[in-house]
Amino acid sequence: MSGILDGKRILITGVLMESSIAFHAAKVAQEQGAEVILTAFPRPTLTERIARKLPKPAKVIELDVTNQEHLDRLAGLVREELGSLDGVVHSIGFAPQDALGGNFLNTPFESVATAMHVSAFSLKSLAMACKPLMSEGGSIVGLTFDAQYAWPQYDWMGPAKAALEATSRYLARDLGKDGLRCNLISAGPLRSMAAKSIPGFEELADVWNTRAPLAWDMNDPEPAGRSIVALLSDFFPRTTGEIIHVDSGVHMMGA
Repeated sequence: MSGILDGKRILITGVLMESSIAFHAAKVAQEQGAEVILTAFPRPTLTERIARKLPKPAKVIELDVTNQEHLDRLAGLVREELGSLDGVVHSIGFAPQDALGGNFLNTPFESVATAMHVSAFSLKSLAMACKPLMSEGGSIVGLTFDAQYAWPQYDWMGPAKAALEATSRYLARDLGKDGLRCNLISAGPLRSMAAKSIPGFEELADVWNTRAPLAWDMNDPEPAGRSIVALLSDFFPRTTGEIIHVDSGVHMMGA
């Protein structure tokens, strides 16, 4: 049986650990027939080791999304490997420690600017770097953490995710004429590398223990990975600017 990504070429960022959503997106994408290329920063060798656990080999390219030289060379490096792209996965986020963990009122602007650059503006940067490779259209998929709410301990990553969500909508508006869709997955909390960087993560995640209509497993990134693959496929041909929740229903619950 053919897969829903047969013949598609996908670039995926953010594969840091086997527990990463991006790793599972890459795994499922390969299982569904895609050719996958990965980017990594600051330790491409770490991603190369993790990539060996994928069903098929995957090339890893060093990419710092805040470095214009890296962005400028990306299309050429990907073209050498795959020729073109049909999809891009943005799984990148970072905030300095003084922007997290209950320090919202005291965080300096320099730390806020870093969080915004890496976590939100980079979606535009990555989209534009890959656009020359997507002349036939395609799908851009990013990852958010529901920015409607002020989450405990999340602090300036909350506004950064709100900026990411707005950026996705504006990209959907401006790239639609080129046949490019831009959507986000809003996943529930997972015990990933990103979670380890958030002081008090367990307090934030405990919300899911009491409010999720469907059982939520913080050790299982595959549902989010599958949802990314679905958005990369041709099964959402007229969906753009959307945020799809993969959070066991917490987003729609009241008290």
